[in-house]
Amino acid sequence: MTSDPDHPRQLVDRTLAHYQTRAEAFWQGTRHHDVEQNIEALLRHIQAAPPFTILDFGCGPGRDLQEFTRRGHRAIGLEGASALADMARANSACEVWQQDFLQLELPGQHFDGVFANASLFHVPRQELPRVLRELNATLKAGGVLFSSNPRGNNEAGMQGERYGAYYDLATWRGYLAEAGFVELEHYYRPPGLPQEQQPWLASVWRKLEQSE
Repeated sequence: MTSDPDHPRQLVDRTLAHYQTRAEAFWQGTRHHDVEQNIEALLRHIQAAPPFTILDFGCGPGRDLQEFTRRGHRAIGLEGASALADMARANSACEVWQQDFLQLELPGQHFDGVFANASLFHVPRQELPRVLRELNATLKAGGVLFSSNPRGNNEAGMQGERYGAYYDLATWRGYLAEAGFVELEHYYRPPGLPQEQQPWLASVWRKLEQSE
């Protein structure tokens, strides 16, 4: 294993170790977060007939898996930290794949939607184009990707024991367009506040028909 602290493997391992050792605290701290606005943003753009097959990418302890299931959809979680993956299975009774962002094994053209809520900003910047292409490939034709990330001025690095990359809208658009997506909408969160008090950038994207 490389000893370079900026190598993607090291960044991901440190981030996963943080969540692994704080799984219960993370669940207690996030289980009541209101992300209905984000869930609705994904679902209203999916053009397939329900129920939808949805990948919760970075599902954590399974809060949103529960909600997708409650709404009648088939949700599958993907989570890198084993403690969180176990919690997600127990909390949601959904299938959960334990995979990290550097070693994805996703089925081709399988999902109607991908829900990446507060997860893609943990992907090391040099790996993001590949990860987005893999998410594009796992979506069915015309499938929809939702993402919500803390925004910034394109800085990246360790914040404590977690890696984060904080993109502005223009840069984020560039990454998604290059990966074969077209923008459907974007907004800032939390709702109802001045933009300078909305640290989260949410965006919704459709897979271009010609992308594979």
